[in-house]
Amino acid sequence: MTAPLGLAAPSRRARSWTLTAGLLLVGLHLGAALLTLVWMPFDPAEMAGRRLEAPSLVHWAGTDRLGRDLFSQIMVGSRIALLVGIGAVAIGACLGGLLGILAAFATRWLDDALAAALDILIAFPVLLIAMLVVAASESASLWTAILALGLGLSPVVARLTRILAKRVLLMDFITAARTSGTSWPGIVATHVLPNIWPQLSVNLALQFGLAVIAEASLSYLGLGSPPPNASWGRLLQEAQGTVFTAPVGAIAPGLALLTLAIGINLLADGLRERSDPAGDRR
Repeated sequence: MTAPLGLAAPSRRARSWTLTAGLLLVGLHLGAALLTLVWMPFDPAEMAGRRLEAPSLVHWAGTDRLGRDLFSQIMVGSRIALLVGIGAVAIGACLGGLLGILAAFATRWLDDALAAALDILIAFPVLLIAMLVVAASESASLWTAILALGLGLSPVVARLTRILAKRVLLMDFITAARTSGTSWPGIVATHVLPNIWPQLSVNLALQFGLAVIAEASLSYLGLGSPPPNASWGRLLQEAQGTVFTAPVGAIAPGLALLTLAIGINLLADGLRERSDPAGDRR
């Protein structure tokens, strides 16, 4: 039974608020990242002031232990975090999506083998897989971290893609498409991908947030983007020795990471509610 209009409206407003808040928080970081391409208060690698200065009108977030402007470094950190998130999710979506589609179309024994392999890979934390990939490379770099995180995310994407694609392949319109002579690649492009994308996009948004946090963890451990790249994880690592004398050095990048992670989760939650066809009837 459909709920009265007076009861359905608050639910729609709540969903709209979730999506709007997520877009606002992510948009702030995206704006800061794009702004770094044309302007920053100071060169993030320049010793622009005294060591461990408190926040002021000149240095909005103070300076670090070397006298570098902390706000400029946090702006660069937004660019690095978004670049890592986009790159890792793109790699995970392409590789995982391809494996998931192949598993959905595979024979019974091959599908079972791929499903078991994916379950084993998913049992390993994404950060652990990324650490192993980075450690196996010659040196840590931003691009190595992106590749490692993309590989770590791909099993989760592959498993979800396989499940969603197998559901779609059981639908009557797939049988009708095959009867009309549509090829399997055509069925994937025309029917499978459009039908699984709403749910898959929600998962990719969550994976984006996971990639951002994992990159900060790698940088904190010295396995992420090396200096002079101002990753939030590296800023937190450098500030741990002065957290009591200059707490802003740890609080500022921590808040930046927290707000982006919350924004991405709110955005994913808003996308999930929009993709739910029964959402307006709750």
